Amino acid sequence: MRRLALSVALAAALALSGCFSGLFSSKQPPEQVYYLRAPAAATTPAAVEGRAASVRVGHPIPDPGLESTRIILVQPDHRMSFYTGARWAGPVADLLETLAVQTLRSSGQWASVQDSVSPFPSDFLLQTTVRRFEADYSAGAVPDVYVVLDCIIGRREGRDVVATFVVSGKASASANRLGEVVAAFQQATAQALQALNEQTLAAVRAASEAQKSDKPVASSNRASQ
Repeated sequence: MRRLALSVALAAALALSGCFSGLFSSKQPPEQVYYLRAPAAATTPAAVEGRAASVRVGHPIPDPGLESTRIILVQPDHRMSFYTGARWAGPVADLLETLAVQTLRSSGQWASVQDSVSPFPSDFLLQTTVRRFEADYSAGAVPDVYVVLDCIIGRREGRDVVATFVVSGKASASANRLGEVVAAFQQATAQALQALNEQTLAAVRAASEAQKSDKPVASSNRASQ
């Protein structure tokens, strides 16, 4: 009986070991995780007194299909898919918010730049919607990468809209390989984010100048009294 019990226990242990081995082993290649970098500052940071107002970058709103970490591709006939075995380091909206904040900060042209969860106040709010962030195979076997952002900039107080605009970037992959496609994403994203900083800065400066001109100015007679 002892020998029988020992044999049954040993057989159960071997079977259980085989089950766990099957669960934790896979012949599938490991998933590749990709990241993007914010573009380098195009200008030397300005002096503090010459900087524009402060701005908060709101969390981007992704269009349908762009909510996940998947690297999206589109094909002819309006088909949407994604690259298997690969993903971004985070959801597309999180990725673009981080890159936008880094781009505006590194420009050195803002008094301060806050992200969507910052507890500090700001003068202006920048909200974006991600319209395109994809590798497009519609034109052939080697994709073109498109990055398109709808942007709204407004004052924090009163939520007055200052300007609306669209920024975009496009880059062609040098080959139909994932490494080259990601490199095209890097180039297209850098184009869009640099345009985002430039147009946001121009809108804020124009709004600030307009606000100054609207302020009443005391007359010389009243000032002398």
